[in-house]
Amino acid sequence: VAYLTIFHILFVLFVWTYWKSVFTRPVQPGKKYHMSYADQERYENEERPEVQRQILAEIARKLPVYTRTGNGGVRFCDRCQLIKPDRCHHCSVCAVCVLKMDHHCPWVNNCIGFSNYKFFLLFLAYSLLYCLYIAATVFKYFIKYWTGELTNGRSKFHVLFLLFVAVMFFVSLMFLFGYHCWLVSRNRSTLEAFSAPVFQNGPDKNGFNLGFVKNLQQVFGEEKKLWLLPIASSQGDGHFFPMRALCEAQNPLLANEEQWEDDGIDQEPH
Repeated sequence: VAYLTIFHILFVLFVWTYWKSVFTRPVQPGKKYHMSYADQERYENEERPEVQRQILAEIARKLPVYTRTGNGGVRFCDRCQLIKPDRCHHCSVCAVCVLKMDHHCPWVNNCIGFSNYKFFLLFLAYSLLYCLYIAATVFKYFIKYWTGELTNGRSKFHVLFLLFVAVMFFVSLMFLFGYHCWLVSRNRSTLEAFSAPVFQNGPDKNGFNLGFVKNLQQVFGEEKKLWLLPIASSQGDGHFFPMRALCEAQNPLLANEEQWEDDGIDQEPH
């Protein structure tokens, strides 16, 4: 009875998180980030790139946008005709701009971003536990297979196949889940891990790193009882994210403390 209870609990959580990851549509930027018809016409009729950058800069002054392109310009999506909020990227598969885009996942056939990143992490976690549980319960029959206690040839094939698939998925999910846990601990997305976000003072891979606890709260929220359930509890609305630079400006001692931590832990070898 206990084995069946655990199995059904893991199965329900696995299906629930998968459902939420698949059918939770990515959140797109709000209307205030879209260019008005007059600004769009003025931008498209202008042929000089430097003037186009000035037009975008004028529009962005009214918005809480702090990240920039590689050349220091305002991040703008030509396809969606909008000023990109911080950590927002255009998904070529979904053909929309996604808030806090992490990646487009073929497993769930959906774009992973602000709206469903927590569900995706829980889906990986419960899939990992599900595979581990199946491998652990089948392993004793695998031992019987080697000792010759299983005489049915069809049963041998089922045991070997189930154990092989469970272990194979467990290993692959373990690396993927561990990588995303590392991203959450540093408050980075997959895109930001490969290309550091650019601020007005230049690129900074730790620009959104607020510390381990606050980084977890950014994704899972402050209510710890909701962390393991696929219920939306992420902080904010996906348009603005607290930055370490702003925290340092409010607390100079925090800036020195985090600088020492980065120098001691996150320093890359020369």
